[in-house]
Amino acid sequence: MSRVDAGPKNDSDSEKKTEPAQDSSLGEMDVPKTKLFDAKAILWTFGKCLTALLPVYLAGYYRMSTSLVVFGMMVYAGWKHSREAKEARLKSAIELVNDKEEYISSKSFRSRRDLPSWVRMHKSVSFVILEKKEKLLFMYNVRINPHMTHSFSSCLCFKVIQQAWPFIGQYLEKLLTETIAPSIRGSSTHLQTLCFTKVDFGGKPMKVVGVKAHTENEKGQILLDVYISYVGDVEINVEVKRYFCKAGVKGIQLHGMMRVILEPLIGDVPIVGAVTMFFIQRPGVVRIHLLEADGLASKDNYVKGVMVGMSDPYALLRVGPQTFKSRHLDNTLNPKWDEMYEVIAHEVPGQELEVEVFDKDADHDDFLGRTKLDLGIVKKSKIVDEWFTLKDTRTGRVHLRLEWLTLEADTERLEEVTPYIHRAQGVLMEKVGSPLPPLPVYLDKAEALPMKKGNKDPNPIVQISVQDVTHDSRICWNTVNPQWEDAFTFFIRDPSKQDISIQVKDNDRVQDLGSLSIPVSRLLSCQDLNLDEWFNLENSGPESRIHINTVLRVLWLDEADVTSSLLSSDPLSKSSASRPQKTMPHSSFATEGMLRIHLVEGQNLVAKDNMMGGMVKGKSDPYVKIQIGGETFKSQVIKENLSPTWNEMYEVVLTQLPGQELTLEVFDKDMDMKDDFMGRLKMNLSDIISSQYINEWFTLSDGKRGRVHLALEWLPAVTQPEKLQQVLQYQSKSSYLNKTVPTAALLFVYVERAHELPLKKSGKEPKVGAELILRRTSHRTTVCDRTSSPRWDEAFHFLVQDPLNEDLVVKLTHNWDFSLGSVVILVKELLSEPDLMLDQWLDLDGASPQSQILLRAQLKILCSKETESSEDHEEPKRPEVSSIRRKQEEELVQMSSFEEVPPSPVSRTSSVSVPEEEEVPEVTEDPEVSSSDDLRPLHTIPDPSFGAEGVLRLHLLEAEDLVAKDNMMGRMVKGKSDPYVKIHIGDTVFKSYVIKENLNPTWNEMYELVMTSTSTSDVLVEVFDKDVDQDDFLGRMKISLQDIIQSQLTDKWFSLSDVKHGRVHMVLEWLPTVTQPDGLQKALQLQSEHSYQNKSVPSAALFFILLERAHDLPLKKSGKEPKAAAELVLGDISHKTKVCDRSTSPEWSEAFHFLIHNPTEEILIIKLSSAFEQPLGSVVLPIRELLSKPDLLMDQWLSLDGAGPDTQILLRAQLKILDSSLDTSVLHRKKPVVEEEHSVSEQREEKAPIAVEHSQAAVSKDSEKKTLPTKGLSELAAFTLPVPATLPEEHQKPMSDAHHTPSVPKTLLDTEDLSNVPDSTTSEGGCMEPVKTFGSAHEEQKHMEKAEEQSGKKVSPSVPAEESNVSSSTDVRPQKTSHGPSFGTKGVLRIHLLEAQDLVAKDNMMGGMVKGKSDPYVKIHIRDTTFKSYVIKENLNPTWNEMYEMVLSPDNNLDVKFEVYDKDFESDDFLGRFKLKLGHIISTQYDDEWFTLNDIKHGRVHLVLEWLPTSTQRDRLDQVMQMQSSQTYQNKSVPSAALLFIYLERAHDLPLKKSGKEPKAAAELVLGATWYKTKVCDRSTSPYWNEAFDFLVHDPKKDMLVIKISSAWDQPMGSLVLPIRELLSKPDLLMDQWLNLDGASPKSQILLRAQLKILDSKMAALIAMGSGPVLSNMQTATTGQIKISLFFQKKLTVIIHACSGLVTSSKDSLDTYVSLILLPDKNKATKRKTSVKKKNLNPEFNERFEFDMSVEDAQRRELSVSVKNASSSFMNRDKDLIGQVQIDLGHVDLISGVTEWFDLKEEQN
Repeated sequence: MSRVDAGPKNDSDSEKKTEPAQDSSLGEMDVPKTKLFDAKAILWTFGKCLTALLPVYLAGYYRMSTSLVVFGMMVYAGWKHSREAKEARLKSAIELVNDKEEYISSKSFRSRRDLPSWVRMHKSVSFVILEKKEKLLFMYNVRINPHMTHSFSSCLCFKVIQQAWPFIGQYLEKLLTETIAPSIRGSSTHLQTLCFTKVDFGGKPMKVVGVKAHTENEKGQILLDVYISYVGDVEINVEVKRYFCKAGVKGIQLHGMMRVILEPLIGDVPIVGAVTMFFIQRPGVVRIHLLEADGLASKDNYVKGVMVGMSDPYALLRVGPQTFKSRHLDNTLNPKWDEMYEVIAHEVPGQELEVEVFDKDADHDDFLGRTKLDLGIVKKSKIVDEWFTLKDTRTGRVHLRLEWLTLEADTERLEEVTPYIHRAQGVLMEKVGSPLPPLPVYLDKAEALPMKKGNKDPNPIVQISVQDVTHDSRICWNTVNPQWEDAFTFFIRDPSKQDISIQVKDNDRVQDLGSLSIPVSRLLSCQDLNLDEWFNLENSGPESRIHINTVLRVLWLDEADVTSSLLSSDPLSKSSASRPQKTMPHSSFATEGMLRIHLVEGQNLVAKDNMMGGMVKGKSDPYVKIQIGGETFKSQVIKENLSPTWNEMYEVVLTQLPGQELTLEVFDKDMDMKDDFMGRLKMNLSDIISSQYINEWFTLSDGKRGRVHLALEWLPAVTQPEKLQQVLQYQSKSSYLNKTVPTAALLFVYVERAHELPLKKSGKEPKVGAELILRRTSHRTTVCDRTSSPRWDEAFHFLVQDPLNEDLVVKLTHNWDFSLGSVVILVKELLSEPDLMLDQWLDLDGASPQSQILLRAQLKILCSKETESSEDHEEPKRPEVSSIRRKQEEELVQMSSFEEVPPSPVSRTSSVSVPEEEEVPEVTEDPEVSSSDDLRPLHTIPDPSFGAEGVLRLHLLEAEDLVAKDNMMGRMVKGKSDPYVKIHIGDTVFKSYVIKENLNPTWNEMYELVMTSTSTSDVLVEVFDKDVDQDDFLGRMKISLQDIIQSQLTDKWFSLSDVKHGRVHMVLEWLPTVTQPDGLQKALQLQSEHSYQNKSVPSAALFFILLERAHDLPLKKSGKEPKAAAELVLGDISHKTKVCDRSTSPEWSEAFHFLIHNPTEEILIIKLSSAFEQPLGSVVLPIRELLSKPDLLMDQWLSLDGAGPDTQILLRAQLKILDSSLDTSVLHRKKPVVEEEHSVSEQREEKAPIAVEHSQAAVSKDSEKKTLPTKGLSELAAFTLPVPATLPEEHQKPMSDAHHTPSVPKTLLDTEDLSNVPDSTTSEGGCMEPVKTFGSAHEEQKHMEKAEEQSGKKVSPSVPAEESNVSSSTDVRPQKTSHGPSFGTKGVLRIHLLEAQDLVAKDNMMGGMVKGKSDPYVKIHIRDTTFKSYVIKENLNPTWNEMYEMVLSPDNNLDVKFEVYDKDFESDDFLGRFKLKLGHIISTQYDDEWFTLNDIKHGRVHLVLEWLPTSTQRDRLDQVMQMQSSQTYQNKSVPSAALLFIYLERAHDLPLKKSGKEPKAAAELVLGATWYKTKVCDRSTSPYWNEAFDFLVHDPKKDMLVIKISSAWDQPMGSLVLPIRELLSKPDLLMDQWLNLDGASPKSQILLRAQLKILDSKMAALIAMGSGPVLSNMQTATTGQIKISLFFQKKLTVIIHACSGLVTSSKDSLDTYVSLILLPDKNKATKRKTSVKKKNLNPEFNERFEFDMSVEDAQRRELSVSVKNASSSFMNRDKDLIGQVQIDLGHVDLISGVTEWFDLKEEQN
C-alpha cells in the first residue's frame, strides 16, 4: 500500500515515525540479526582477552616485575569505571532532553502538515521556529535570564552556519570571481589583468557569540545586532599579471558586531524581501537640518480634480532604525520646516538618509516623493547644503543641510562649543533634536544590596535622572547582586552644574535600596572624559555599591566648514553656493609619465633557418615583441638578416609603481610552424626611470648569442609651455619605419560630476554616461544610476601630438543612445592657463541653460633630452654609466664598509669619463666599438658575512703534576710519562710534540685557526701518554669558545678532568680584526719577541678574497668555450674554485681567506685554466699594495697576464690586521711566578682573566684601551668604561666655548655617586695623584656662560630671536636652572628573562604516583615594583624571552629578587628563588649567566642583566635604534634608546583665573603613555616647583614631551610641546632656558632643564657584531642526515639516496623508511614513502618519486621529509619518528636541480 507524506521523502522525522511499522512487518529478520550479533560478540570477547594477556606476555618476555602489570591493570580498571559512569550520566541526560523535545513537538504541532515545507528541519532544531523567546521558555516551564536565551540563539546560529558553511564558501567564491573581480578590473586601467588565482574559505565556520534584537523599530523590518567571532583558515590569492604582482591572504580574523537588517517584510515566502549586513564601526553623528521644500505636487483636489488645491506636507526621515517625523504645514506647496535632527551613523559609507514627503490626509496620506543620500558623502564633505530633487514624482525638491559631527573627548572642545549650545537653544527652540553634548551612562551591576522586609531578596530596579529626564532600568528578580547591563543616553546643557542622580529601588517603587549623586563636572578631570568606577551607595547597606560607566562626548564641527548663516531662503543661490567650485581628484592624478622605446637594430643573431637537415646554415627572419605595463608591441619582420635594422618607436604611459619590467623577446618568423625563439631581455622600469635616458647594446639571454640596440627614455612631464616649440621641432626631424610620430604632450582629464541635466522625454531621470574623444582615441565613463546630477570621479589621459590643432570632445548621453549635451575644449586654450590646467564648471551645448559639467583638464609637455640636443643640431649624448651599473654601485656602497673605492685602472669606454670632443668621433667613426657597452658591474656584491671571521690563537705552554703511567717492575717502582696534547676544535685537530719522561712538561707551542665569532664549537684538550702499543689517557678539559671570544684573552691553569690529578697552562686569545695599517707594526713586533717549539709564527693579518667573475676569456684550442676554474696560491696554501660550465664570462662568487705572516713580502697568485688543464691567464697581486688602499680594500677589475687584451677578472681583496692584546712577558714567566699566580687565582673566580701589567708609558699612551676586570661578556663591547688617568695640562684648563669637549672620555661621574668614583691614579713613582675633572654639569654650564659673555653671543634654542632680550637690566630672573647634584645621575636596569631549565614538577597526578610538569612563571621584585612574566603551560624547560626596564639610582645595596612559581587554580606552588645585588650588576654592566634557584631541589634560570650607563654622544643612537628593530620579545616590550631628564624649576607671569584670582599652578608632563604631576603651588603667577622627572624614550626622533600648566588641574593656563629631536642638535644634548607657553599671555614663560642621555648598551654592540645571548631551549638536536636530489623535468622529481648517522636510543639497529609529504596538502596524491631497510643506521634507498604538477605550483609548496622507524610497536607509534626536515621548494633552483645532505631534526611542535 502507498503512504502519502506532506513533507520530503527523505525527511528524518517521517522515517523515524515509521520505524515501528517496519519492525513489525519484517519480524522474520530478527533471528539472523541476533545470530550475527552473537558471532561478533564472541570475536570481540576473544580479542579483548588477547589484549589483556598481551601485557602479561610482554612482562614475562622482557623479565619485568609483575607489579608493573598489576599497577597498569589497576589504572585501566579505574579509568574504565569512571568512563562507564560518565557515559551513563550523559546517556540519561540525553534521554531526558529527547523526552522533553518529543513532548514539546507533540504538543506544539499536532501534524507536520501544519508547517510550510521551507520550515521543516531536523527535529533537534524544529522547535526553535517560534519568533518570541517567551513562548519557547513557557513551553519549557522554566525561568532563565536573557543571557541564556542569547547563548541558546548563538548556539543555534552556529549550528546552522556550520552546516551551511561549504555552500556559503561556494557563494563567496562565485561572488569574488564573477562580480568583484570584474568591478575591480573596470575601476582602473592598471588593474585590467587582475584575477583571483585561488579562493578557499576553509573549513572553520564563523561563530555567533550573541544576538540582540531591536524591538523599538518599526514593524516593517527586523533589526538584529549579531556579535560574531571568525578565525578562519581562508586562503585567497590574487595576481595582477600586467605588473607581475602576486599577493595573498592566509587566515582572516573578524571580531565585532554586525548589524543585520531584514527589510522589507513581505507576505509571501521567504517573508524577507532583502537582507542588509554591515559591521558597526565607531559612530559619528549626522546633524540633519530639514529646511524647506519647493514645487511639491498638489494632492488636495476638489470636485473630482476640477479644482486644484494645495497639500499639507510633512516629511519622514530615516537612517537605519532611527526615524523622525516633521510637523505638517497646512495648504502649501513650498513648506518651510526649519527642523533639526541628530542621528548616529555606524556604517559610513554604506548607510543612507532616506527622506519621504507625504500629504497629510484624514484617511490615507498621499505620497509626494522621496530622495536618498549616502552619508559617506557627508563624512567626506563635512557639510552638505543642497537641494535634492524628489524621485518617483513629477515635481518637487527638498532643501537639506547635513553636518558631520565627530565625538571628541576634549575639555577644550567643550569650552569652545558651549557658547554655540546656548545660542542654538535660543535660535532652535522650536526644533526637534538637540545640539547638546551626549552623555551615555552604562549601568552595569550592583553588589550587597540590603534585603527586603522579612529578610527576602529584593527585585531591584534603577532610576537614573539628569535634570528633567529619567530612565528606568529593567528589573532583576530575587537577587542582592543584580546585573542590569543597560545603557541610557542623556544630553547635557552645562556640565559644571548638572548631576547624575541614581535611585535603586525595589520593583514596587516603595522601598529604597540606595541612592547616589555623581556631578557631571567630575568627568572633566578624567582621562578621555570617561568615568568607570565602583560607587558606594548612600542610605543602603555598609558594603552596598554599584558599578557605573559613563562617558561625556562633545559633538564637534570644524568652524572653518561652518557657514555664518544656518538657514537659507533663496534656493537658487543656495544651490549654486553649495556646489564645489573645484574638482577634488586623487593625489595620483596626472602623475604618470611616458616611456619611449626606440628599437634600433640587432646584431649577431642566431641562424634558425637551416637547410639540408642543418648541414647548410641559413639565416633568420627576426622580429621583436616588447611587453610592458599590459601593452604589447610587435615590430616588422626583417627577412633573412642576422643583423637587422628596425628603426621603430613605441610609446606607453606608465605609473612609477615598483616591480614593473620591460620584456623584449626576439623570434624568427616561420610560415608553417611555430616561430623560433632567439633570445630575450628583461629590465626593471625603475632602472630606466632613474637613468632617464639609456642608449646601449643589450646582450640577449636564454640564447646562444646576439644583442639588440635600444634607446630607452623616460619622459618627464612639465608644465612649461615654452618647451613646446622645441618638442614640435624635434617631431619634424624624426622619422621611423613604423610611421609613428613622437608625442608632444600628455592631456590628463578628470571628470567629476554634472549638474541639472535634462530629463528624458518620459519625464524620468537619465542614466548618464560620458564619452571623451581626442582624435582617434576615446574613453567612456561608467553609467550612473538615474539622476540629473550624476557623479563619476574618473580620470583619463590622451597622447597629444599637436596641442595647437587638437580638440577634446566630451559627450553626455543616456545609456549611450540619447544625447544630453556636449562640450568642446580646445587643447591650445590650456597653453594660456596657469600650470596649463583648467578646473571649473563648463556649460553643456544642446542641453538646458542650467546644465553644467565639472572637470579638470591639464596639459603636460613631454620634455625629452633629445629635444634639448636637437636645438643645437647635435647628436644626443650617451650616458657614461647605465642605470643598472649605478644601481649596483649604490647597493655596493650601502653594503660595504669603506667610503670610497678607487676606480679601475683598466681603460674602458663604459666606465672611464672621456672629454666630450673625443667621444663624438668615437661614435661616428666606429659605431661597433662605441656600442659595445656591456652591463658588467663595476664592483663585486659580497655576502654580508664576507670578512667577518677572526682568529683563535692557542698558546700551549706547560703542564704540571700529570699522572705517571710508565710504571716499572710490576708497578712496584713508579715511573713517569711521555705526555703530548691533542686539541679538537670542530673538525680541526692539533697535536703537540711528545715530551719524554716528564710529569711537568713544557711544550711552548702555538696554533691558529680562522673561525667566525658565532661558532658554537668547544675547545677540547686531551692529554695522552705516548706508548708503543696504545697511548694512555692522562685527562681532558673542555673550554667554551664563546667564553674565549667574550674575554678575548685568557691566561689560566686548567685542571684536567676524568683523572686523579694534573693541570695544563694555556693562553687562549681571540684576535679581532681591524683595518688600520698602523696596527701592523705591533703585530710584526710580536713575531720577533717570542719563538715557539713547533716553529709556528704568529700571523700578522687575515687576507680575504672574493673571486666573483671573469670576462672575455680566450677560447680553447679546439675553438670551444672553456670550463673556467681558478686556483689561488699564497705561500704553501692554495684554494681551488668550482669548475664552471662552458663560458667565456664565468661566475664563481666564491670567498677564501689566508693567514698572512708578513704583508710586505707575500704575494697572491691567481691562475685561471680550463678544468685545471689548459691555462687561460693569471694575475699576481702583492699584498703590500693593499696597505695603501682605503680600509686596506681593493674591489675592481684586473687584467690577466697571458690572455687577450680585454680579458679581465673581478675580485674583492681586503686585508685585516690582527689586533692582539697579549703581553709577551706572560710567555716568558718562570714557573714560580706561575705557581704564585695560580695560588692567587684560586682565591678569585677562575673565569676572570689575569690582568696584564703596563708601564707608566703604556698607561699614558693607551689609557683609553684599559678595561675593568669583569667576567662574562663585559669586555667585548668597544666602548667599555675607561680607567681614570691623569689628564694632560691642556685638558686641565676650563673650557673656552660651549662646543668644546675634552679628549679624554668621561668616567662614571654622570651616572654614579661621586663617592664611588676613584679619585686618584697611579703616577710614575707609584704614589697617588688626584684626578682633575670638570665637576658637575652646573659648573660646566657656568663655563659655557662665561664663554658666551666673552664672545658676545647668547644661544637660546627654541626661543625666537626677538625674545632673547628677556635678560634685561630690570629683569632679575635667573637665566638658568639651579638643579641639584643628583640631577641626571640615574641609569637603567634592563633585565632579559630568557629561559629556565630543570625546574621541579609540581603538577603530579594520582597522589604523586605519576609525575606531571609545571606551569612556571617568574616574579621580579625591585623595591616596590614587581614584574610578572607570562605563564608557560606544562613545561619544565620554559622559554620566556621577555624584557623589563627600570630607572634606578645606583644603589649598590639594593636587592633584585627573582622568584619562580607554578601556576595553579588555588595557590601557586613555589619553584625557587635567588637574589642579586644591584652593585654587582653595575660593576659587571653586562652579565649573561645561568642562576641556580635556592630553597628548592633543582632548577636554574637564564638571565641577561644590563646596567645601562648614559652617554651624551649622539652617534650612539643609531646602534641602539638598530637593536630595537632586530630584537623582539614575547611581552611586546621595546628597548629604550635614551633617558630624558627634566628639571622643572619655575614659571613666570602666568595669566590670572577667570575670577581674577591668582592661580594655584600645577604642571603635568606627558610623554607617550608616561605622565607625571607636580605639586600644586600656592596662589601665585610665578610659582616654584623645583622638581625633577625622568622618562624612558624609545625613539628620540619621533617622541614629544607635552607640559600642561593648569590651576589646580581644572583651568588650563598654557602648554608647551618639546620635540625630543631638538635636543639632538644641542651641545651635550642639553637645553636649559626659559620657554614660551602656548595658550597663555605673551609674557608667560617656564624655566626648565631638559637633557637627553643615550643608553649605552653593550648588547647593542654584540648584536651589531652578530653575537648576543643564545636560547639553549630553542636549539634542536640533530638526529642524522639524509641525501636528497630535487629537480623538475616535466614533473617534480625527488630522489631519496641515503641516510647517514641516524641516532637511536635502542641497542639494536633500526628498520627505517622515508616518508614524503608535499605541504600544505595532506592527501594520497602528495604522499610517498620508500621501502623499509632492515637493521641499518646508514641505509641506502636510491628511490625516485615524481609529482605531477607545474613548476609554479611546486615552488609554492614545502616538502616534508621524515625518517621513521618501521620496527616500533603499535603501543609506541608516537615514537616512530627518527628525524625530519622541511624544504621550502620556493628557495630551490628546480630547473638546474640540486643534490645535498640535509640535517635531520627532532619533531617540532
